Amino acid sequence: MKILLLLCTSCLLSVSTLAQQKMNLLFIMTDQQRYDALSIAGNTVLETPNLDRLARQGAYFENAYSACAVCAPARSSILTGHTVENTGMRRNDRAYYYDVEPVMTMPTFDEILAENGYHCEYYGKWHSHTSHTTVYQNPKQASKSGKSVFGHGGQKFVHLDYLDEHVPKRELEPGELYDTMTKRPYETDPLDRHHGLTNEELQALKEKFPQCDMHGALQIPKEHTLTAFQAKETIEAIERLKDRPFSITCSFHFPHAPMLPPEPYYSMYPADEMEPPFSLQDDMLNSPYSNTNGRLGLPQYSDPELVKYMISNYYGLVKEIDDWVGKILEKLDELGLADNTLVIFTSDHGEMMGAHGLREKNVFYEESSHIPLLLRCPGEIEPGTEVDGYISHLDLFATILDYLSVGDRQSDGRSLRGLIEGTEKEHGEYVVSEWNYRGDISPNYMVVKGGWKLMIPYSKSSEVINTMYDLTNDPYEMNNLLGSNPERGLYEDRAEELRKCLLEWLMKNGSKHYDGVKERNLI
Repeated sequence: MKILLLLCTSCLLSVSTLAQQKMNLLFIMTDQQRYDALSIAGNTVLETPNLDRLARQGAYFENAYSACAVCAPARSSILTGHTVENTGMRRNDRAYYYDVEPVMTMPTFDEILAENGYHCEYYGKWHSHTSHTTVYQNPKQASKSGKSVFGHGGQKFVHLDYLDEHVPKRELEPGELYDTMTKRPYETDPLDRHHGLTNEELQALKEKFPQCDMHGALQIPKEHTLTAFQAKETIEAIERLKDRPFSITCSFHFPHAPMLPPEPYYSMYPADEMEPPFSLQDDMLNSPYSNTNGRLGLPQYSDPELVKYMISNYYGLVKEIDDWVGKILEKLDELGLADNTLVIFTSDHGEMMGAHGLREKNVFYEESSHIPLLLRCPGEIEPGTEVDGYISHLDLFATILDYLSVGDRQSDGRSLRGLIEGTEKEHGEYVVSEWNYRGDISPNYMVVKGGWKLMIPYSKSSEVINTMYDLTNDPYEMNNLLGSNPERGLYEDRAEELRKCLLEWLMKNGSKHYDGVKERNLI
């Protein structure tokens, strides 16, 4: 009997030991953080010491790009490792409970991890198809009103429950409006579309009040903001799951609009000290994006003095995230989990922030499509690794499965291990991003290789301007070498080289747009 008991105890200890040997995953994602919103990326104004530390302890990717510079399409590609065309998640309104046609029929990395013994939890913004959320075992699945945390606005409703307990609602003071996310006051900046209006005057207008119109100082204590709330949920999850293999995602809403940092972050980067974008007043005469995102109707984003407020607020939001990422990483250290956890930090896409007079994303300019990517995996990734190869969101799925040793699964991406370790000879030569939401009335594909960027629609007949930039000599993308450029013929060979890469990518991923791209006249 004693022998049997000892054997059973030994078996239990062996299972426990094996469980502890599994590499954990902590996936941290921001929304709308551009590649240069990191001090390690060369930003001399914004300070991100915690993200910089994460990069120095692992791998920093200089040329990571969004699979699609739109929220739901990008997030779906991150989760599945498949192109936007293949997930079917071509636009934001296909997220959550969309059922008009099949989307995201392939498994996510968390569904695969769950099959392999991982406990999965997800905090913050979901914005993908809700059918893939049953894998998550969050203790809180809905708000008090019954709204799912994985439904549209789910993060907002659980945070509102929290605010009702910690930050009572109050009446507005002069110069304030209500933030539509928190239902709490914010003090408007001159860039705010409704700056100077009272709440009564605003209501009389009877117009929608979208997040992207809100700029100012949120009147909520810093310990109770949405960023703080999402970070604290993540920290609590790490503490609770420390003794079992876990995959935890912390999906911050910010620095996406509304751009309303609280104090002290609101005042950290004074607006009058910010530098407006170099391309702010680009005439856009040979650009396919001359009226994208309502550019012609939003002249305030071409105003150098007003845009300074946007930059100030954006940097404050990123700094707040960096502080909380530091606290999350400290929890891993405190619990002795850092050496057994793959940490990934990235964003779904960037933010134009006044570049070319544009706000938001949806375009292939660097500010919108070029993203941050940091990986730390002690014992597997050499500290201080810098990777200059071109990669995209599509590669994260395979990378996660590789480093967590759960086997290979079909995807359109490729593990980044070879690039990290310097053994990769082919992958990373070029990268492709796509967006096919509105058809061929805007550029549908971007390919970047060797410092050159080509942006074209997917059809032969489209009237969209062909676009190519020399990013080395024209980093702000002001001089389109194709389109109406009288010297475009000089760049035919380079354009064809990039198109050849794009065609290779389309063929590999079974795209129906291969023929249209092949037949398009570039010159």
